[in-house]
This record gives sequence, C-alpha cells and structure tokens, in this order.
Amino acid sequence: MSDKTFNALLLEKDNDEFSASIKPLTVSDLPEGDVLVEVAYSTLNYKDGLAVTNKGKVVRGFPMVPGIDFAGTVAESSSPDYKPGDKVVLTGWGVGETHWGGFSQMARVKAGWLVPLPAGLTLEQSMGIGTAGFTAMLCVLALEKLGLTPDAGEVAVTGASGGVGSVAVAVLAKLGYTVVASTGRTESHAYLKELGAAEIVDRSPFAPSKRPLESARWGGAVDTVGGEILAALLKAMKPEASVAACGNAGGFDLPTTVLPFILRGVNLLGINSVMVPYDERVEAWRRLAQDLPLDALNKAMEVAPLSNIKSLAEDILKGQIRGRLVIDVNA
Repeated sequence: MSDKTFNALLLEKDNDEFSASIKPLTVSDLPEGDVLVEVAYSTLNYKDGLAVTNKGKVVRGFPMVPGIDFAGTVAESSSPDYKPGDKVVLTGWGVGETHWGGFSQMARVKAGWLVPLPAGLTLEQSMGIGTAGFTAMLCVLALEKLGLTPDAGEVAVTGASGGVGSVAVAVLAKLGYTVVASTGRTESHAYLKELGAAEIVDRSPFAPSKRPLESARWGGAVDTVGGEILAALLKAMKPEASVAACGNAGGFDLPTTVLPFILRGVNLLGINSVMVPYDERVEAWRRLAQDLPLDALNKAMEVAPLSNIKSLAEDILKGQIRGRLVIDVNA
C-alpha cells in the first residue's frame, strides 16, 4: 500500500513562512509505526486550532499533519494486537504535535497508542467524544476515586459549553449528580439544560476576591478554565472536596493561598490526558460508552469537512465552537 495516495492537511514552515494546506501524500510519506489506519473522523480541539493557525507552540517539528485525535479502520498491522478491519480510536501521545496526526485520510502509529472502538459507539460518535470527552471522563474517574458521590451536593463544571465541559455535564447528570454549569455564553443555557445541568450560572460566582476562603458550596468540581476561576473554586469547596483541573483557557497562573488545602482539606487533582496508560484508557472509554447518554452526545456534536478546517480553527480560538466538532477527513 506504499503507493496509495490520500489527502492530508500539511503544516509547513520555511524559515518564518508558515503554510497550512490540504495536499496529496502517499503512505510512504507517513512516519514509522506498526499500525496503518484508514482514518474516518478526527476532531477539532483548542490545541488543534493553535496548530493550524500557527498561534501557539504546539507543533514541535515541520512538516506536520495536525489533529490530536482520530478514529478509523486498521488497514495494515505488524502488531499482534490489531488486524485489518479492526475499528480503533486514538487520543493523545503527542500525535498531531510530534507525530503526524488525524487531519488525514491515512495515519501510521504505534499499536500501544490505540484502543479498540468501544462497543456501542460508532467511529463518528467516538470522535464526538474525542480528547475532550476522554478528558472529561478522566476528571469524573479522579473525583470518584477521591470519594465523590451524588449526595455530596452541587458539583460545578466551568467552561461548561466547551467540549470537555459539555461531556462532563452530561456524564455527571446521568450519574445522578446535581450539576451547576458555568458559562459566559448565554446562548448555551438551553443546550446545557438539555445535557442535564440543574442550574446555569455565569462567571460571577467565580469573580476574584481578596478573601482567602468563601462559603463552602461545592461538593466537587470539574474545571476546564484555570486561572482566577480555579482559584475561586478552591475557595468555595466543601471540606475534603476535590477539583479536577484540566484546562488553562483562563490563564496559567493560580492566584490562591494554602488555606483551602490546610483548613478544609481540599484536593486539587491535575488531569493529563496525553500519556494515560492503556488499561486506564480502556476503562475510561468503557465508562464513556456506558455513562455518556448518546442523545446528549448527539446534541453536543456537529460534523464538518476537513476542507473547512482553517476557518474552523479560527472559530475555536475565538470561543465560537459549542460542544464537539467532528471532522470528516474524507470531505
């Protein structure tokens, strides 16, 4: 299959001249790996937006095919773990950053980076979940591990109208939690209610204050924003409650004190979805197939062609993409 031609979005840089264009490639152009996959769908994440627009130091070397997720069908395999015809999903592992990724009709990767498509999900739905939904489930699993149960009270989800937030709201609601969704986008309120949010709040409960602690309100939280919003969350957590933090759209700094930790025993759980061990990946995907309502997933996802990727990348950086955007790499 080394002479098979396919299309991919190729990022190139010659000195300071950057370009992003869909080009024909052959399988022999692909980087090394023991599994060749015919890609059906990818997704557009914030990190992908930075890569495609060259607005962040996401790509570590050129030329590069971006796309940190993909789902497809195995075409060739030298690994005993997969055979032609197997349906597979990939998230993370530096794909789309250091190794050619999913904005392509073909991809070649290491077998250990893949997981089998979970029973009950289509390839399209798996990319409706993608890295964002996978990260959301890792947050839920981390909170459960630290003892979160539905009787803990209100659970906050910040940045709730985004990809991670949308899935977190839907999963937590199905599991019986009282979910309070925070978003700065008033047009998303009805959408978040449909996903299961019990209450929608703007960012005012997370406004900066000089007080080191606030009234204890939250029994748990998934934070996708970081910065001052995460600091405000920590101040208002109930004793022994936990925050799963997985984003930095609100900034890298964390302007807080030690008091939430030493006076209330609050737990701050950092979630890294890139290098997750295989068994944990499989469990997270199993739980997604079990605990993410498919009607909610279908409401949270939209499919767009790879040919529109450059304008869509600009949109996601402006915060104009709601929920999950699936990329059809064959359109």
